[in-house]
Amino acid sequence: MTAKEPKIHYVVLHRPGPAWQTGVDFRAQPGIMEHVGHFAKLGEQSKVLMGGPILIQDRGGMMVFTNEVTQEEAEALAAADPAVESGLLLYEVTPWFVPIQAEG
Repeated sequence: MTAKEPKIHYVVLHRPGPAWQTGVDFRAQPGIMEHVGHFAKLGEQSKVLMGGPILIQDRGGMMVFTNEVTQEEAEALAAADPAVESGLLLYEVTPWFVPIQAEG
């Protein structure tokens, strides 16, 4: 591991919203595929670095934006998620300072 220029990324932390069906697998939640499509499209646009569900029942998930995305843009993109708009998920955008990175 080598030192690189520290970066700030914005992380979207998701948690179940009022429309979430407790005890139902995350893959079976109504509207989850629209959520996946929303972030997949952002990935194709090089706005999302990585993301996915937390593998603990009814816990939520996270997405990490690339360091080119501003906090304002991250907030707007997270709010435009169909699963947020429907109440399936709630979100919080958090700045993440990344001083330790692997080469590559």
